[in-house]
Amino acid sequence: MHLAEESGPRRRRRGAELEAALLDAAWAELMEGGYAALTFAGVADRAGTSRPVVNRHWATKADLVRAALVRASARFPLSDPDTGSLREDTVALLEQLNGAFAMFAAAMTAQLAAYFEETGTTVSELRASLIDERWAVIDAVTRRAVARGEIDEAKLTPRIARLPYDLLRNETLLNLEPMSPDAIREVVDTIFLPLVSRNRPGARSARRR
Repeated sequence: MHLAEESGPRRRRRGAELEAALLDAAWAELMEGGYAALTFAGVADRAGTSRPVVNRHWATKADLVRAALVRASARFPLSDPDTGSLREDTVALLEQLNGAFAMFAAAMTAQLAAYFEETGTTVSELRASLIDERWAVIDAVTRRAVARGEIDEAKLTPRIARLPYDLLRNETLLNLEPMSPDAIREVVDTIFLPLVSRNRPGARSARRR
């Protein structure tokens, strides 16, 4: 049942409220029928408005879907755990991202296949853009660890700094389900920390087990 059918008579919405309703309707249409079946008319009907209203906000279907993805991603805000430990901060961030990555993995492989074909966007590019919006929080964790002396800054290349998050992203995309808590800790303890720690590789994680 569409939103308009559930909420009764249509009422006039403007600005951010209207845009949010349109993006929520677009996301629901995407999850229900996939990118190929999504139409501006269907989005308008679900949101309880008219097609020209949708067209005034987004010129193309690809633009609308991208905006809907960004809004859906915002439902999973990333908060800074600031535990005082690189290990615990990284585990906490991965756990926060886990559910969101799994949800988007399913959407991107099933509902968005036609989107990737039409726009030429790759899965990696789209998912990376969603992570980049949260990178300030992730970067704050590593900068504090450098200041505490936990990390050898010379070892912290951009690729290594992103490594645990890339591994989480890739595994959820491959398996279409969240990474297990044990797997998250294995990534942090046996892969990430030994690469960046000032201590003997594995020593810190061994004490934590």
